[in-house]
Amino acid sequence: MRTVGIRQFRDQATTLMKLGETIRIERNGKPIGFFVPVPTPKHNRREIIESYDRVGEAVGRVLQATGLNEEELVRAIAPEDSE
Repeated sequence: MRTVGIRQFRDQATTLMKLGETIRIERNGKPIGFFVPVPTPKHNRREIIESYDRVGEAVGRVLQATGLNEEELVRAIAPEDSE
């Protein structure tokens, strides 16, 4: 998985997204989000499932690296007051 800083992602988003790979976005060396490409309709069901599996694996690595549980991670990514 590629890792980029938030500024690099902002400045090169189009180029990075064209790579078609999962990207971990960090601020000050800490993960703040992920870009996970969504398969286009031409992809088959297996490819779509594999894509979601990669998301799950990425989340698992973040949980392990940070010591957060799933609920804490959700609150960190999408705090309730941001709605």
